[in-house]
Amino acid sequence: MMSQDQPSTEDRCGRFWNGMELLKDVTEKKHLLPTGLEGIDTLLGGGLRRGHLTEVTGPSSSGKTQVCLHSASLVAAKHLGVVMYLDTSNSFSPSRVATIIDGTPDLFGHKAKGCEIEDVMRSIICESVFDIFALFEVLNQLEISLSNDKVNNGGSKICLLIIDSISSLLAPIIGGKYPQGRSMMISVAMILKKLADEHNLSVLVTNHMVSAGNGAVKPALGESWKAVPHVRLVISRECRSNICTATVLKHTLLASGSTVKFTVPS
Repeated sequence: MMSQDQPSTEDRCGRFWNGMELLKDVTEKKHLLPTGLEGIDTLLGGGLRRGHLTEVTGPSSSGKTQVCLHSASLVAAKHLGVVMYLDTSNSFSPSRVATIIDGTPDLFGHKAKGCEIEDVMRSIICESVFDIFALFEVLNQLEISLSNDKVNNGGSKICLLIIDSISSLLAPIIGGKYPQGRSMMISVAMILKKLADEHNLSVLVTNHMVSAGNGAVKPALGESWKAVPHVRLVISRECRSNICTATVLKHTLLASGSTVKFTVPS
């Protein structure tokens, strides 16, 4: 069994690591960002790992966007860093973020004040991105800004990048309209993993489900994308309920098939 102090073969990106790089990985890139959803954080051993790309997939209305909003809210409220939220389908809801913060009194030890909620909002940078070309532009600009140390808020650097949803941007280009669609998809994957690795970010993306035949469903974007995320979770919601189930499809350290129930607050 691989030690948790060792980067996986996939993390190594096909290159050799020297001793100092291994030490840096252990000391700087093992930090976790809580999602604020207790079940998911327990399942993942504390939350979203920095330096990794985590995918949350599931059917429509299963709670994928809620995972994103809770993660953004908690990371910002705990002053862990700046959150960049790329909204591809008008899913970002400032009022929902305010409700999440207001409904989590232990964040501040008291009911959130207006100024505290405003502070959280200032730590979440939201940008609408509606096609693959806009995504490339935003990611390239983000890489330049991170390299120049310009993406910060009061001294806090960006630590979490959320794309909700990645599949709404990538699915249209791999259906035949764009001959280079799959190459573009892999380019996006490489940029995201480079950003995560070089700038110690946690990258969180959502993906929808498609038919796998015989009534079964599977994550969209095919086999080429399947190898990209370090972590893949599939979530489902019980009918007419706020109770959800998260199942590990892929993880560098956990066994596939591990499950946990969690509640998405109303």
